[in-house]
Amino acid sequence: MTRRDIPNVISIIRIILVLPIIYLLWHEHYVMSLILFTVAGLSDALDGFLAKRFDWTSQLGSFLDPLADKLLLVSCFLVGVFADLVPFWVFIIILLRDLIIALGALAYHFMIEEFQGTPPFSSKLNTTFQIIYLVMVISSQGVIDIPESWINFALYAVAATTSISGLEYIWTWGFKAWDIKKGR
Repeated sequence: MTRRDIPNVISIIRIILVLPIIYLLWHEHYVMSLILFTVAGLSDALDGFLAKRFDWTSQLGSFLDPLADKLLLVSCFLVGVFADLVPFWVFIIILLRDLIIALGALAYHFMIEEFQGTPPFSSKLNTTFQIIYLVMVISSQGVIDIPESWINFALYAVAATTSISGLEYIWTWGFKAWDIKKGR
């Protein structure tokens, strides 16, 4: 292993943390699930920082990092729905956005050219709000007293940034595909 591999190792650790986090969350071990989820959330920022700062980017990393994010966040939101911690409607918005992006990327790859998209700022902001919201929700389960208004603000910020980033992907890559198809 070289230093260049550190961001990928961090992403793999985040993937490995998903199962204990959802297990602990489901079994209402909120302190431990909060600690592990916070570590996983911070690791997302750390691997991105290291990859960019030291130019330790790789094709594997461009696959592992978003995979780790999706596994962590979608599974925690799903468990949150079943545990009555997260509203079902926000999970549906998140799931639909992720499915639209994934299916759009596949269609683009097979119908236009290889998809090599970098996430827009709105997507990074969305991931940040999702992490903050889940930290607040888990914390509010007897760990830390968080005002309901703060949690609701974070919830609506997640819904808004999820929708905006999804529309931005559709807009950007839809027009790019249109331009390429027109040029052929």
